[in-house]
Amino acid sequence: MSGPVSPVDVTAGLAVPSGRPVPGSVAPQVIESRTAEVGGLPVRRALPHRVRRTVGAWCFVDHLGPVTVSAARPVEIGPHPHIGLATVTWLVSGRLLHLDSLGSEQLLRPGQLNLMTAGHGVAHAEVSEAGPGAPGPGELQGVQLWIAQPESTRHGPPAFAHHADLPTAGFGAIEATVLLGELGDVTSPARTDSALVGAELVLRGGGVIPLRRGFEHALVVLTGAVRLGDRVLTPGRLAYLGAGLAELDLAGEAGTRAMLLGGEPFTEPLVMWWNLVARSHAEIDAAHADWQAGTERFGPVATTVTRTVAPRPPWSPGPDEPRRRP
Repeated sequence: MSGPVSPVDVTAGLAVPSGRPVPGSVAPQVIESRTAEVGGLPVRRALPHRVRRTVGAWCFVDHLGPVTVSAARPVEIGPHPHIGLATVTWLVSGRLLHLDSLGSEQLLRPGQLNLMTAGHGVAHAEVSEAGPGAPGPGELQGVQLWIAQPESTRHGPPAFAHHADLPTAGFGAIEATVLLGELGDVTSPARTDSALVGAELVLRGGGVIPLRRGFEHALVVLTGAVRLGDRVLTPGRLAYLGAGLAELDLAGEAGTRAMLLGGEPFTEPLVMWWNLVARSHAEIDAAHADWQAGTERFGPVATTVTRTVAPRPPWSPGPDEPRRRP
């Protein structure tokens, strides 16, 4: 469910959020997601947005589905490259097969985590499960998130990890599965390159979630509706909560699910384009050229799905065009 990020995600005139959070309050800044398409499947893109590019190191949030997947309508997200980020894939329903240039082949089910760290460069694909034993038509719903890697690790080697069992914590009538980082007294075993938290909340009523005051936080509702103060949050929006909160008092009916994202504010400059996260246009240009040339930087992915051709960066000239200033 990877990307891509396009100029409209960070520059277009999207809906203006309703206010900005007051530090220490629970009055959220509500940002409307943008409808996009990835591999022929509809997604709601909450980050990046022209008014909110990151929440901690979280720099990309796509909510996929629910959509019916079948042999006639498969998931076929062909091989494509990443640099400078980690992809976090989490399913609410359905199954996806992850394939990458490290040789990984991992089936992902609901309640499990796929974490791929790109570093200097990696390529991957995500496809429907096929062959004997594959399920018939069914619902697919989930999220893919990107985490910007800090300078200390973004030039490092790529890696992939699958976590089938993740820790949970109860807060009243809310159960939290901690994907990354810490929440309350619970710590995920998954790798983190910066101080952050990512957790799925399953609500069957109300509860109070402890937060780290030094983190900024956001909430993305996947199913149902969440009551936060005097606001009711529904799918298709990101509620940015800012920093300074020590706790979050939430309520929702049974069947409500939401993602809690947070982290120390990410202060390093970011240049995001297509499936690449870097610090300059020159780095993006180099990765783009390597992918198009098929160099060893990204490597092959073992799939019959067509390899993705990268578009031309908007700041790079065509054959008969002058180069535009960044």
